[in-house]
Amino acid sequence: MIKLGLDLYFFGFSSLQSAAFLSSLCTIGLIYVLSRKQGRISVTSMILAGVTVSYFFGAVILFVHFLADFTETRQMVRWMMGGLDVVNVSVIWQSIPVLFICYILLFFYGKKLNLLSISEETALSKGVSVPAVQRTIFILGSTITAWVVAISGPIGFVGLIVPHFLRLIIGYDHRFLIPAAILGGGAFLTICDTIARTILSPVDIPVGIITAILGGPFFLWLLFKRAAV
Repeated sequence: MIKLGLDLYFFGFSSLQSAAFLSSLCTIGLIYVLSRKQGRISVTSMILAGVTVSYFFGAVILFVHFLADFTETRQMVRWMMGGLDVVNVSVIWQSIPVLFICYILLFFYGKKLNLLSISEETALSKGVSVPAVQRTIFILGSTITAWVVAISGPIGFVGLIVPHFLRLIIGYDHRFLIPAAILGGGAFLTICDTIARTILSPVDIPVGIITAILGGPFFLWLLFKRAAV
């Protein structure tokens, strides 16, 4: 949308936000189709499909950057950094119904997620329809992520840092972990945004940079911690 110079609004959302959300849904659908094996989602296939699709669309983005002029490139890079300064209150209010419904549905799947976190065999023995639950959770989680990224741009590592940190405090029960992650994620992002706005004041740093700086070392710590177990 930046390269095309379109600045339209659909139901209060800009053409950039609308295009980002629709593109995300197409990407989600493609990954879902590629990761299915015998009617079930394969975690390994999903990771490989996600990495492959990410590299492909990353190349497309680089190609668009190559064709863009300096001003367009700066706008693209700025949006890719992610930030809350591009979000207005009206967009937040319009987003609440969709996000609220998705979060409520996720919460009611908490017990089934607990069984799945043990093993698929355990979940099956307890009467859980594993393929249906996997499909629903994938759709709900992907919809939430696509919607939020379309509004604020990609703010990385929040979904990695907060849930894993909360597991160390409140445990692995998703009935408590999901609402805690919602509140904790918002609090963590607010703190990071405050740091981004004050550390080099009056210059506002995109909050995505702060979360990436914090998330990188945290990911390495998590990786080595698991390797040591």
